[in-house]
Amino acid sequence: MDESFTFQEESLYQTVCGIGDSKLPLWESRLNVKLIPRGKSLIIQGSEDQVQVALDTFHKVEENFKRRPDKADYSFFDIDYLVNKVKDSSGGWPTPGSSDFQKEGETWTPRDKIFVTFKGKPIFPRTKNQENFVDSLHKNYITIAMGPAGTGKTFLSIASACRMMQTGEVDRLILTRPAVEAGENLGFLPGDLTQKVNPYLRPIYDALHECIGFEKTSEYLQVGKIEIAPIAFMRGRTLSHSFIILDEAQNCTLPQLKMFLTRFGKNSKMAISGDATQIDLAHGRSGLEKTVYTLRNLNGIETIFFGREDITRHPIVESIVRRFEENESLFSKKP
Repeated sequence: MDESFTFQEESLYQTVCGIGDSKLPLWESRLNVKLIPRGKSLIIQGSEDQVQVALDTFHKVEENFKRRPDKADYSFFDIDYLVNKVKDSSGGWPTPGSSDFQKEGETWTPRDKIFVTFKGKPIFPRTKNQENFVDSLHKNYITIAMGPAGTGKTFLSIASACRMMQTGEVDRLILTRPAVEAGENLGFLPGDLTQKVNPYLRPIYDALHECIGFEKTSEYLQVGKIEIAPIAFMRGRTLSHSFIILDEAQNCTLPQLKMFLTRFGKNSKMAISGDATQIDLAHGRSGLEKTVYTLRNLNGIETIFFGREDITRHPIVESIVRRFEENESLFSKKP
């Protein structure tokens, strides 16, 4: 059976097919059909049921694209995220015309932009979990984000903080992280303490430069509107009228996290992010999961759990995370 699906938007057709039609083999494997590109159309060849599933899938993708406020940044990740959400509970593909294609929740689109960068580029959440995280940052005093690398935990926190600083909800931005990585310590690095710590804070600087630019970041650092420091520098302080971000929290001990949380002052927001699978401390010393358990069900504090489906870096990152998770039991076996 042959059917044709014509995309109304050239840009969407190009995104679906990929550069040089590189994405078509992936679609053919998923949908178990043969796809032949023709102009802005795809000729679909297969059994009646397989062709109908493919038509329903591409219709769903186009419907979602029309509703998106972030069309300029629409990518294959967004298509992949949508299509993975319409798989049935057994992990297979929905049957033609089934309710799996009709669920309103499966056609998620971002509601509002988080921030507009200094270049005029709007930043939107890319997944439902990312949107929940941003909502929690505005709604709660303290938000904890747990999940694998590449899910946007740090970047979304900084973008939200820049917006709140821009609107006057907070006066300054304080960013911190533990200066412990990969089993090394700061002593072997050259320079004074600031120079030793800066390499560990590079992801934070990168996010700030993308949001507000190098010049504005430098200006805010000079006048104290942005402060970046290792977590040890937080001891004894009260952080009021501030948006406080703790990154790489899985490398904090329980006493460090208790100390940090109790710095919270008036009219402040706090975001804590970490990945429990990338702990560089000795076994059992990380306090992040213990903190999440301790603070459960407290009003004003919420934990958002990210998964592989929220990874917005290169698609290979999700594959890497999945493979490590699949082999985790092998690595944890005792000899």
